[in-house]
Amino acid sequence: MQLSELGQDLARENHDPLRPTQMRRNALALIAVCLAAMMFSLEISSVPMILPTLEVVLHGDFKQMQWIMNAYTLACTTVLMATGTLADRFGRKRVFVVTIVLFGAASWLCGLASSTTALIASRFVQGASGGAMLICLVAVLSHQFPQGAARARAFSAWGIVLGIGLGFGPLVGGAIVALSSWKWVFWVHVAIAVATLGLALAGVRESRDPQARKLDIAGMVTLSAAVFGFVWTITQGADIGFFSVPALSVLAASAASFAAFVAIELRAAHPMFDFSVFRIRSFSGALLGSVGMNFSFWPFIIYLPIYFQSVLREGPLASGLSLLAYTLPTLVFPPIGERLALRLQPARAIPAGLFTIGLGFLLMRAGSAFGHGHALAVLPGCLVAGAGLGVTNTPVTNTTTGSVSADRAGMASGIDMSARMVTLAINIALMGSLLVASVARHLQDALGGAAQAVSWQALAARVAAGNFTPGDGSIGHADFETHFEPYFETTARAALEAGFNTLMLYGGLAVCTLAVLSYLIFSRRPTR
Repeated sequence: MQLSELGQDLARENHDPLRPTQMRRNALALIAVCLAAMMFSLEISSVPMILPTLEVVLHGDFKQMQWIMNAYTLACTTVLMATGTLADRFGRKRVFVVTIVLFGAASWLCGLASSTTALIASRFVQGASGGAMLICLVAVLSHQFPQGAARARAFSAWGIVLGIGLGFGPLVGGAIVALSSWKWVFWVHVAIAVATLGLALAGVRESRDPQARKLDIAGMVTLSAAVFGFVWTITQGADIGFFSVPALSVLAASAASFAAFVAIELRAAHPMFDFSVFRIRSFSGALLGSVGMNFSFWPFIIYLPIYFQSVLREGPLASGLSLLAYTLPTLVFPPIGERLALRLQPARAIPAGLFTIGLGFLLMRAGSAFGHGHALAVLPGCLVAGAGLGVTNTPVTNTTTGSVSADRAGMASGIDMSARMVTLAINIALMGSLLVASVARHLQDALGGAAQAVSWQALAARVAAGNFTPGDGSIGHADFETHFEPYFETTARAALEAGFNTLMLYGGLAVCTLAVLSYLIFSRRPTR
């Protein structure tokens, strides 16, 4: 793509003389937006590759590894709906520049972290600034390229770069940790942020909305509290007891926060979430497509590196190459998804794409169960799941925004992005809990007859993180290592493989169920 062509197209469409300065600023703004998109997407898909390394280097446990990822997604959810209002009021360029600076600073702090607590805190700041940056760059593109072919090319370039970051992130993370230090997985964004900042200052034009709405602080706080409480309950419930007083108290507070959020949005003059759009069957059916992808494909990418490295015994670089089978189809198949949506209509294309993701997960499950520990046995399922996501994603986005009037498209897009992030955070926690529970059950079945005092939950959490050391005093049995050291690694690896079989089955069944619900909602007769 010739970036200068974008400036020429924009000048022609506005019936202005060709101005080299305007062309140059448009090109610089587009490069800045693409680099920002690259940072955001790389950070999502490259960090899972280094979680096994972080668990060893920072002496963390499995739950802390989950929070390293969930801190990012929860922070994104917190700021998504607010950023658009802030950018409209204080200036889109100004807020965009601030988010770039914060993302670079947070990335630097992530690399400096010497404990999991410090890393989780830095990841929260990184996620908040990343989510805000994502919303700002869409607003910047919309203002910089307001119409015509130039706008189409600009958004196409942004989407391609975002997809490249997601697709090649696992390989980038695996290569960095294999050739250098895990710190550079974060520090590479500092250099990109500096370049992005310079380009944004030089190329992005400032814009504001004089009719900007008030910031919905009450809605932000109640929704964030509801999601955080629910995720905390899933993550910590196995240790403290799901029916214990602390767990039930947090769950009750989470439910109360969600009820308060709904009440606030229903009474607001300009709500952050306009629940009336859920009456539009095309919007609701497509939104289930967003939810389905985040019940299966995206949360599983957090744990898949552990499967390749700890179950299949691949190194970080080989694991990153294997993960390309999972992510690259998401870049190749979106054009096919667009054609299917035109030919079959979204009502059929979106459920079909979700079913394809489910088929991929079930193929991975079969390959893992009968493939005798070879990566080639699960790669076909990875390819099919990635193809399903590629087919689903574009029709989902187009349908959620296209099913409402133009003045509500931003709000619809915000609901779509929030639904994705909320369900992603919940399913990262839920898949982790399922994995630990399944590993604990298989370990107890294999070893429980000779070890009655072992804390199976604590042992399973270590195995789920890829730690096959038999045990120490923390699991409640002083002689455990002596008794089971000769064959513990083999047993633990088999238990971990069985746990991943459970996750693959869960992902497949969950997304197929949501495919059926999406089809039924699309097929429902419209209300009068």
